[in-house]
Amino acid sequence: MEPNFEQITAQARTAVTELLDAAGLKAGDIFVTGCSSSEVLGGHIGKASSREAAEAVFSGIYPVLRERGVYLAAQCCEHLNRALIIESACAQKYGYEPVCVVPQPKAGGSFATQAWQTFERPTAVEHIRAHAGLDVGGTLVGMHLREVAVPVRLSVDHIGQAILLCARTRPKFIGGSRAVYE
Repeated sequence: MEPNFEQITAQARTAVTELLDAAGLKAGDIFVTGCSSSEVLGGHIGKASSREAAEAVFSGIYPVLRERGVYLAAQCCEHLNRALIIESACAQKYGYEPVCVVPQPKAGGSFATQAWQTFERPTAVEHIRAHAGLDVGGTLVGMHLREVAVPVRLSVDHIGQAILLCARTRPKFIGGSRAVYE
């Protein structure tokens, strides 16, 4: 069966829109996405990288984030130790130290490669603390979220054939029994 890239883009757009609304992100926040293009097409993660599938997912996510002023952090694959591709402005704002690497489809992943080629001034960093994230196909973006991650269920649970897991974050509750929370 031929992949329906328009449907993949629509699923990604729906997912990012719903998660942004659930998370209450504001301009300047960071949204991490890990995407296995192999899983999107029904393959095994890391075994069948697809530029077309990655572009379809990216095309659904990135315009929505840009419209809202939210930074996208594109997670690389394990071959680059799950480094992230972000805009240089994001790295400067949050004080993230750049590292020297340029992702490729089979060393970094097709989604991160698409981000590198699309961003105005891309840079790679090793660590971030994102405010929310999409995990498309079991890429383990949780390591890049702020400490208290809250799972979010959306109206879509797959992008293409890849399982979709989502989370928003919240500040820690501290102070014990006398504390008052918003």
